[in-house]
Amino acid sequence: MEAFSDGVLAIIITIMVLEIKVPHGTDMEAIKPLLPVILSYVLSFIYIGIYWNNHHHMMHTVQKVSGGILWANLHLLFWLSLIPFVTGWVGENHFAELPMALYGAVLLMAAIAYFILQKSILATQGKDSILAKAIGKDLKGKASPIIYIVAVIASFYYPWIAGSLYILAALMWLVPDKRIEIIFKEKE
Repeated sequence: MEAFSDGVLAIIITIMVLEIKVPHGTDMEAIKPLLPVILSYVLSFIYIGIYWNNHHHMMHTVQKVSGGILWANLHLLFWLSLIPFVTGWVGENHFAELPMALYGAVLLMAAIAYFILQKSILATQGKDSILAKAIGKDLKGKASPIIYIVAVIASFYYPWIAGSLYILAALMWLVPDKRIEIIFKEKE
């Protein structure tokens, strides 16, 4: 399951970068029109990297994979697979209201799907599992959907605020989460 997920995430990143068209000129003026596309790509690349990193750590806690875990994982991959589409739409339309709102909606659904995957693993592994101990209160996991909801609403009025909130959520997750690593070290 982990290898399949890694492959899907690698394909998602590849699709995103292929959406960036090569400029037809050789000066900086030729790159200017591509800046929104490049900026949306960078943010989405960071999000995919965050999901890959957290997914990787979470999968190391799994002792047994059930059918429910497999379907929950596919559910997460479905929402992540839409990131190249919304990334391209946001970049091509220079961070317009509706593309920004849909970008946030996809991020929200990916966060919900990740939560469902976590709950599926916990249901299979038990309340005393490594993952259960590592998750704790999961403040970032609870804050992210709220940030996405606020950003989606803000998209229709102030797209730059929505973009700032998407960046804030990504920055919040960029801080390395050592909970699972700490639990594994304690077991050694």
